[in-house]
Amino acid sequence: MSAAAEVPVPVRIDGLAQDGRGVARRDGKAVFVRGALPGETVELARVRGRRRYDEAVAGRVLEEAAVRTLPRCRHFGVCGGCTLQHLDGAAQLASKEESLLQVLERVGGVRPRRTFARIDGPPYGYRRRARLGVKHVRKKERVVVGFREAGGRLLTDSSECPVLAPPGPGLPALIADLVGGLAAKARIPQVEFAAGDRGAALVFRILDPPRPEDTRRLVEFGRRHDIAVWIQTAGPDSLRLLHGPALLGYALPEFNVALHFLPTDFVQVNGRVNRSLVGAAVARLELGAGDRVLDLYSGIGNFSLALARRAREVVTVEGSESLVRRARANAQANDIANVEHHVADLSLPRSGADWLAGGYDAVVLDPPRSGARALIPALARVGPSRILYVSCHPATLARDAAGLAAAGYTLEAAGVADMFPQTAHAEAMALFRRA
Repeated sequence: MSAAAEVPVPVRIDGLAQDGRGVARRDGKAVFVRGALPGETVELARVRGRRRYDEAVAGRVLEEAAVRTLPRCRHFGVCGGCTLQHLDGAAQLASKEESLLQVLERVGGVRPRRTFARIDGPPYGYRRRARLGVKHVRKKERVVVGFREAGGRLLTDSSECPVLAPPGPGLPALIADLVGGLAAKARIPQVEFAAGDRGAALVFRILDPPRPEDTRRLVEFGRRHDIAVWIQTAGPDSLRLLHGPALLGYALPEFNVALHFLPTDFVQVNGRVNRSLVGAAVARLELGAGDRVLDLYSGIGNFSLALARRAREVVTVEGSESLVRRARANAQANDIANVEHHVADLSLPRSGADWLAGGYDAVVLDPPRSGARALIPALARVGPSRILYVSCHPATLARDAAGLAAAGYTLEAAGVADMFPQTAHAEAMALFRRA
C-alpha cells in the first residue's frame, strides 16, 4: 500500500542498513530511508508502507550529520548506481567494516581475532567495468543511457557517470547521441564498458546484425574517441570486434606482472584497490619459497601470477574455459612456468579431482556472490594450514566461515577493501588458520 504523507514526518536516523539506506523507527516499525545518514533528523517523503517495515525517501534534512558531503554526480538520488555519494569516504569504509564484523558474528557465529587495515582507493573515476542500459524512448524520440533508477525499473537519463574510469565519465551522453543516429536504435538494450590501465572498449549488445551504415558509424565513433568497439548479436560466441585492439590490460607492478583480458572477461572493477588487494593477499599468507598454493576461482590469473612469484608452485582452478585460456596466455607472457591450470565446476567439486592431490600449504578463494560452501569438505580433507578468502558478498563469507570453523579453522583476521566507493557494496578478506 503506497501513500504520500500529507504532513512531513520527522524521524531520527539510528543506523545504516547494508544497502546504504538510513534506518529509523516509527510507530514501532523499522523505516528504511533512502538518502538519510545515521545521526540525522529528516522529514520522510514518498512513504511506502509494508507489513513488517516501511520504506521512504529523505525529504528535508532538519539535522545534518557531520559526515554528510556533497555528491559529485548531478544524477545522484535518481540513479541507482550509487547510494552513498552523500557520505564521506572514510565513513563509508568504516561503516562497511562494521557491517562485515556484524554479519560474521550474526550469520557465521565467528569474530576475527584482529581486523585487517582497511584498503581504500580513489572515490571517483575508478570503475573499469560497467553495464549501461540503453532505451529508445519513442514518445520523446531520443535515447536514454544509464543505470536503473533507485528503487525503480526505468533507466536514468544520464549525461555523465563520474565513477567510471577514464574515458568513461562522459560516455553516457556520447553513447546516447551515437545510438540515436543508428537504424538499430530500438534494438540495442545495453552497452558494456571496460577499461584497462591504457585504453578502453565498448561492447554494443545488438539484437539483430547491424546494417553496413550502422557498422560504419560505430567504427567512426571508436576512431574519434580512441576506444575499441565490439558488437554482440546473440550469445558470447557472437562477440565481434569492429575497431581497435582486442585485448585490454593492467599491471601488478609489485610482482612485475601484466595481465590482459577481453572486455567481457571478469576482472576486479577497481584497478587501484585490486593492486592493493593482491599485494595484501600475498603478504597476509606469509608464503615461503617452498610453499604449494591452490588458487580457486582463479579467473585470468589475478592472484595466481602474483602468488607464483613468491611460492614454489601454484595450482589454479576455474570454471570458465575461456578464462583459463587467458590465464595460461598471461602466465606465458610473464615467463611464469610454476603455475598449473585446471578447468572444473567448483559448485560440484569431485572428491578425486587431480587438483586436490598432493597437499597444499595455503589456499586462496575468490568465489562469486554465491560463495564457496560446496568446497569446504574438500578443503577440510586437503587441510592447508591457512586459507585466504576474498569475498564480494559478506553474508556468504559469514556462512562459509561457520563451515570452516566446524572443519577446524579459526578466523585469524578479517577486513574490508573499498572496491566500490559510493555504493554499499564491500569487498572483504578473511584469513583462516587450521586450529
